[in-house]
Amino acid sequence: MRLTLFTDYALRVLLYLGTHQDRLCSIAEVARAYAISQNHLMKVVNDLARNGYVESVRGRAGGIRLGRAPATINIGALVRHTEDSFDLVDCGSCVAAPACGLTGMFREALAAFLAVLDRYTLADLMTRRGDLAALFILPEAAPQPP
Repeated sequence: MRLTLFTDYALRVLLYLGTHQDRLCSIAEVARAYAISQNHLMKVVNDLARNGYVESVRGRAGGIRLGRAPATINIGALVRHTEDSFDLVDCGSCVAAPACGLTGMFREALAAFLAVLDRYTLADLMTRRGDLAALFILPEAAPQPP
């Protein structure tokens, strides 16, 4: 099973915002923290904002923050939202599909995969919030030695 970059970036944004709940963050800041494309991140953040995962504050002092409490952001629901398709194989074009057991087996495996994700929330991923925050310190924001 391979998730799209869109899902990967959505999870990263939420994890970053969850680690920095005390303030508004910018998309540029999140992009720098992960060394990823700001343009791609803008699309992800826009989708997350439209669906209530992220709140966007406009204006000069604006930015983004979590739109919900971390304990209410279910990882399985987020992955279902961000993934277009969960077709693990293309059984629809296979002549053996009507008599093959692979279709059912893959459907069962996918259900098990999603069931595991359904057991977790963003809060579960942030149990080491201090360690996460230390990893996100950007070189230009790090304290300089005297």
